[in-house]
Amino acid sequence: MIIKETLEKSTLPVMEAFYTLQGEGSHSGRAAYFIRLGGCDVGCVWCDVKDSWDADAHPKVSLAKIIADAAENPARLAVITGGEPLMYNLDELTAGLKAEGFETNIETSGAHPLTGQWDWICFSPKKFKEPLPELYKKAHELKIIVFNKSDFKFAEKFAELVNPECKLYLQTEWDKQKEMLPLIIDYIKANPKWRISVQTHKHLNIP
Repeated sequence: MIIKETLEKSTLPVMEAFYTLQGEGSHSGRAAYFIRLGGCDVGCVWCDVKDSWDADAHPKVSLAKIIADAAENPARLAVITGGEPLMYNLDELTAGLKAEGFETNIETSGAHPLTGQWDWICFSPKKFKEPLPELYKKAHELKIIVFNKSDFKFAEKFAELVNPECKLYLQTEWDKQKEMLPLIIDYIKANPKWRISVQTHKHLNIP
């Protein structure tokens, strides 16, 4: 049982929260409420939300308000992302969202212990900080960002570690599309266990 007082007193740094369509991976095309938490210690050189890295640069918002703002929208899919959202304990946030009828999804590098109640875990390991092995068997989706050719070998390393039911995705880094997208297409044709993830929200020019 969630105590209302706890939700009002507990806070998380929120860079932004918005209602849009999920643009990537298995849930692409679904209406979703995104909660982007501030703070990241992974530091991908190609990150497109570097403003999220400094947690202190973002307002601390009560869990009660985060949940209430999410509940104002008709969809009941909440996506927690970052930054690196698992820098924080997300047990209370996800419990509160579930109490409001939300399906909870997370996008994480897996570099911190898993907390929270999740219907879907998108595991996107990065070379810049080793993920924790506990994510390997719990991930529903493995998403590898392809920035250069060596990332295919990196992808196969984790494909061997995740559970057999985990869906496998390759996604080009946005600014390397011209160079890497043809390679991804050829790679998936030769290795059909993989699927392509396209950042449809960027093509549609929506958040």
